Amino acid sequence: MSGDAAPIVDRIAADDLALRGTNQSGMRAQNERLVLTLLRKHGALAKSDIARMTGLSAQTVSVIMRALEQDGLLIRGEPQRGRIGQPSIPMSLAADGAFFFGLKIGRRSADLTLVDFLGRVVRLERQVYRYPTPGAVVDFVAATLPRLTAALPEALQGRIGGLGVAMPFQLWNWVQSLGAPQAEMDAWRSRDIQAELAALSGLPVFVQNDATAACGAELVFGTGERPNDFLYFYFGTFIGGGLVLNGQLFTGRSGNAAGVGPMPVPGPDGRIMRLLDTASLSVLADAMERDGQSADHLWAQHEVWHVSAPLLESWLDTAARSLAHAILSAAALIELEAVLLDGWVPTTIRAALTLRTDQALHRLDLAGIDPPVIREGTVGANARVLGAAAIPLSQRYLIDQNASGRDT
Repeated sequence: MSGDAAPIVDRIAADDLALRGTNQSGMRAQNERLVLTLLRKHGALAKSDIARMTGLSAQTVSVIMRALEQDGLLIRGEPQRGRIGQPSIPMSLAADGAFFFGLKIGRRSADLTLVDFLGRVVRLERQVYRYPTPGAVVDFVAATLPRLTAALPEALQGRIGGLGVAMPFQLWNWVQSLGAPQAEMDAWRSRDIQAELAALSGLPVFVQNDATAACGAELVFGTGERPNDFLYFYFGTFIGGGLVLNGQLFTGRSGNAAGVGPMPVPGPDGRIMRLLDTASLSVLADAMERDGQSADHLWAQHEVWHVSAPLLESWLDTAARSLAHAILSAAALIELEAVLLDGWVPTTIRAALTLRTDQALHRLDLAGIDPPVIREGTVGANARVLGAAAIPLSQRYLIDQNASGRDT
């Protein structure tokens, strides 16, 4: 197996020698990745801009850009006049230059998507279940993959470059929380889902923790200025997270770094609890069911919640207070520029969580702490499945791959 894949660095400074190109022979592939990474971060750039940013010669840049254009990965913009000399022609990523599948295996649902080179969704399909089993997931992919492939013109179907999988690790350990039969969940121990999906799709397959993948989607497909060091929280059935340090997704030795769920935080009565037991969607769903309210719609869609105001207010306040304590602990250990909140939640709920968490953080004793900015994520509810699609994209076309995905 080759090295694991990770999303790209967030910042590429012109004077960062570690990320500059080389004119030495044999390094064309790395230089091509560098150019594609710059264009993904900055948008359209002229050859002169890329030469300045990378330190590559103008001739080398011209060769690289010409090859990438011939491969269908770049498109030319309108000539920019007004400067001395020849008009400058900006180049940008071609949306149909490459395509990637992303599969999210969740505790309550599975999503399969096909995205283009810019991360735009060509098609997405979803299946809701009570609990995940390997057989059900493989059957879902087998039935759905041909439909997604057929969404592309036949001439573009050969440009599908891989399948990324975002899933919780050790699903068999969540039996009690999911109310699933142990025997069925134990099947995850022996089934090689990566190999099965590779055989089924005929594509390279990469696997990553689901919340880590969501964080990766923020790096690769996120909009606006992205901080260089940030902690990321994703609200799903159970809350999860990801960590970015120096513009790199930090995954740790086992690929499960920043698994924020077990972080100890004060519960509503002051007793220490796990963050996942106070801030997960399952906590709200359980409260709804005890109150006689159906929570099924929480898993089927994310746009609108039908929940009584008292229950929602209680969950929002508890989640925000718990997050504030988790953020304080993280900020005491790591200097974080920002904390980003996203999840399978309506945008209004995400905004309310962000505001309440910021307020709760500033009610704590921050002596000796430079508090991070609390911001909303920019990818949205589908961050996990988009992050899955970003794994093969990063592996094939972007620089600085880290240990985050496993390829076949």
